[in-house]
Amino acid sequence: MNVLIYLVIALLCYYFGYRFYARFIARNLGERHDRPTPAVEINDGRDYVPTRLSVLFAHHFSTIAGAGPIIGPTLGILYGLGPAWLWVVLGAIFFGAVHDFAALFASIREKGNSMAEIARKALGRSGFLLFIIFTIILIILVTSAFLSLTAISLTSLWPLDKLGLDETQTLLRTKIVDGQVNGVIGGIASMSVIIITLMAPLLGYLVVKKNIKTWLAFVIAAGICFFSVYFGFNYPVTLSPVVWMLLISVYALFACQLPVWLILQPRDFVNVQILYFGLVAMFVGVVVSGVQGQTVSYPMTNLSVGAVKMGPVWPFLFITVACGAISGFHALVAGGTSSKQLAREPQAKKIGYGGMLLESLLAVLVLVAIASSLNYHDYLNIVWPENGAGNPILAFALAMGHLLYNALGIPLSLGTVIGILIVEGFLITTLDSAVRLNRYLFEELWRTIFARPPLFMQKFWFNSGLSVALMFLLAKTNGYKLIWPLFGSTNQLLAALTLIAITVWLHIAGKKNWYTLIPALVMMVTTIGSLSYSLVKNYLPEQNFLLATTDIILLVLSFGVLILAFKRLVKPRTA
Repeated sequence: MNVLIYLVIALLCYYFGYRFYARFIARNLGERHDRPTPAVEINDGRDYVPTRLSVLFAHHFSTIAGAGPIIGPTLGILYGLGPAWLWVVLGAIFFGAVHDFAALFASIREKGNSMAEIARKALGRSGFLLFIIFTIILIILVTSAFLSLTAISLTSLWPLDKLGLDETQTLLRTKIVDGQVNGVIGGIASMSVIIITLMAPLLGYLVVKKNIKTWLAFVIAAGICFFSVYFGFNYPVTLSPVVWMLLISVYALFACQLPVWLILQPRDFVNVQILYFGLVAMFVGVVVSGVQGQTVSYPMTNLSVGAVKMGPVWPFLFITVACGAISGFHALVAGGTSSKQLAREPQAKKIGYGGMLLESLLAVLVLVAIASSLNYHDYLNIVWPENGAGNPILAFALAMGHLLYNALGIPLSLGTVIGILIVEGFLITTLDSAVRLNRYLFEELWRTIFARPPLFMQKFWFNSGLSVALMFLLAKTNGYKLIWPLFGSTNQLLAALTLIAITVWLHIAGKKNWYTLIPALVMMVTTIGSLSYSLVKNYLPEQNFLLATTDIILLVLSFGVLILAFKRLVKPRTA
């Protein structure tokens, strides 16, 4: 089937979903044009600041659209293009976008408070505590999985002949493995990430302290991107995966203490240029390929192979794709920063619902690029090798490289490097942001558990060190293949908890809530199923007591949430 069919149908679904379903939800939520938002009411010039829609959308999208909508679909396509595509498109419209929109709207109506505070109001102190614990576990799992994936991808190698290069080429550094000459792909991204990180403070200083024009900041960011790739080709950095994990962990420990304008924000600003370029390039590549008659070559359904590698299509496809369809992490972003910058209530639909649809589009492009441009045998050998961890980032990068080469004539090696850079920049950013957020959550957890927390528990070095140590320990002892299903389950559990909290919040206010209740129950049942299967079939038989204990804790928390929600929902409604 022609690749354009998958893209066009997805775009039509997004249009009708946004045009009709999002409007229906906005009407039921009680969206008002004349109601001032927290950003307008409070406007403290620091956290609560009315922001232009284009600027806020860029911030929100770059924060939620990290590596998840790329890695998840790359893994999930093993079940077949059909099931993965259906879940990405329909899941985003009826689950993920509803989750993001409702979470953002609820936070706006609660003076910009976080979802944890909304859970406290809807489910009481116990719900508040469960939300914090869920979030801490989620962040530890996602940072561990991303740390493992980063270390693997930064050491990526690929045969020169498959990159369209011969042994006399001078573009890439080479390394001989088992008698075959390989190009050093990951080393280029390594140097690029290092340069972008080192140059971020300069850009942050110019933007925040010198208040340079936005267009000039874009020019500088583009220049940093170009020179980082140039130096990467000429001076690739090659280290072992373990060394990379250690160095990145040490970096995250110190970076999470620095002001956000010094590294985090300017590096995001640079990285998002690469993401936007990659998104547009993939979109154009798919369109041109479709016009040229390019078809997909992957199986439409591949359930038996997927079941062998990951488990039954239900529930594992739904928690493997993760961020491409629905993500609990988005609620943290919606209630953490975006709700404090929204200038008008109607913009919540554009930011929340629209932002998730754009992320879903990214996931669709990833699926189509892989299914049409990467040899299926190569995909299996790269992502699901008989021995070794596998490298989904390299698989996506190669698919993008072949897509851009076939459609636009961009050199295969350059397109592949761009693909790795799209993912790598956001992996590092996610690690930095997540460790910083986990430090706050640990501090809040101690204040909730203890009337007077011990002095050392109030120190930033203790909470940051705890976050980094748990991340490194889990990544060092478990590969991403073991961590990812547990991360996906936790992420979807957090989404279910968010939807349950919002359902109760709407119930208390006397509003309709079926559009949040149904996806909440579906995701709760799905994640409980995946946790139970993994515990019985994987963790306990393999005596992986660390992941087994985490799994059991999540199951207990899940039933706790269901009990709290049931008690609140059976109470009479109050205005």
